[in-house]
Amino acid sequence: VVAAPDEIRSWVADRFGRVLQTCAASILGPQVSVDVVAPDATIDPAPAQRRRESPQAGACDADFHPKLTFDQFVIGTSNRLAHGAALAVAELPGQAYNPLFLYGPPGLGKTHLLHAIGNYIRTHGGGLRVCSTTAEGFTNEFVAALQAKDLDGFKARFRDTDVLLIDDVQFLQRKAKTEEEFFHTFNALYETGSQLVLTCDRLPADMAALEDRLLERFQAGLVAELKPPDLTMRLTILRKRVHHDGIELADDGALHAIAHRVSSNARALEGALIRVVAYHSLTGRPIDVDLAGDVLDALYPNAAPASQPLTIARVQELTCEAFSISHDELLSSGRSGRIAWPRQVAMYLARQHTGETLPAIGREFGGRNHTTVMYACRKAGERIAGDPAARAAVRALERRLVDNV
Repeated sequence: VVAAPDEIRSWVADRFGRVLQTCAASILGPQVSVDVVAPDATIDPAPAQRRRESPQAGACDADFHPKLTFDQFVIGTSNRLAHGAALAVAELPGQAYNPLFLYGPPGLGKTHLLHAIGNYIRTHGGGLRVCSTTAEGFTNEFVAALQAKDLDGFKARFRDTDVLLIDDVQFLQRKAKTEEEFFHTFNALYETGSQLVLTCDRLPADMAALEDRLLERFQAGLVAELKPPDLTMRLTILRKRVHHDGIELADDGALHAIAHRVSSNARALEGALIRVVAYHSLTGRPIDVDLAGDVLDALYPNAAPASQPLTIARVQELTCEAFSISHDELLSSGRSGRIAWPRQVAMYLARQHTGETLPAIGREFGGRNHTTVMYACRKAGERIAGDPAARAAVRALERRLVDNV
């Protein structure tokens, strides 16, 4: 209990209530609550005890998927800003970007980031209260509260919280009463310093059916877009899922086939991978590029592949251009730095982007054996990790390879 004079008591409660709650929770535990009262108020411990015994009376509880964390989120150029903003919000709720508005087509990770924020605050937030729902869920609870004549309970559920996460706010459109209630909920939370994170499948400006005053609030913080993943990111998503699920591949070509054919979003990528794995389980065929091609042809019967996989020859061609050497020099036995480094880079990129086996790559590089290719890939990886200039050169070449697929 914190005592404050009458003339500043409400200001202290509004301005510093959440900070006081966080500090008290970090010392005394997440069940503690802070009340700001008049200096001569009679202290009754019963309300606080009832709050501890009845957690549903305050902020809404939420179950966050344990696998949807920041560690499991694949970062690329298409979502780097959204990921960084979400992490900043999770680390400093109400202080970094408020509100945070994430938008993009379905399947790109908006809901993943919401769950990641919730999981992070639950683990590291020192007792901060997190409320998470969808716009449809908010609407359904509001209607139920109206029918039960329990608006006070509804308001307490969504306003007595430190962080409010709302998914798919586009579904608030054309629901006048729900929009108004959400507007007041937004204001109540924002004015007390609580964090709001919203997701949507479009820009705020593209929701013409939503009230202007609500759109203005959506745009008052940081608006971050999530775009479809590029080829490199799609391969990373698939490799992470394969590693996580312990899937055994006959060769990496299956992942390249999926990544080249499915380019819309991560959800579709993982769905295609699951189908390939299921077909492997039912037929006993190895998970290779042939199996992936057969399954994808059945999954997309009227669609040609979005692009053709990279070939070793194409990797060699662009590497020669980048380092100003001839194709004969690249395949020669020369060991000078001018020749050896581009050769190592070409073998490394062929391994990363073509899905070919080590022996196959060696054959295309003058009949070298697989141990030579392994050595070249390892040396290239070490130099990329330790030499910023080399890393920049290889990344630039990698972008050309992807763009020219």
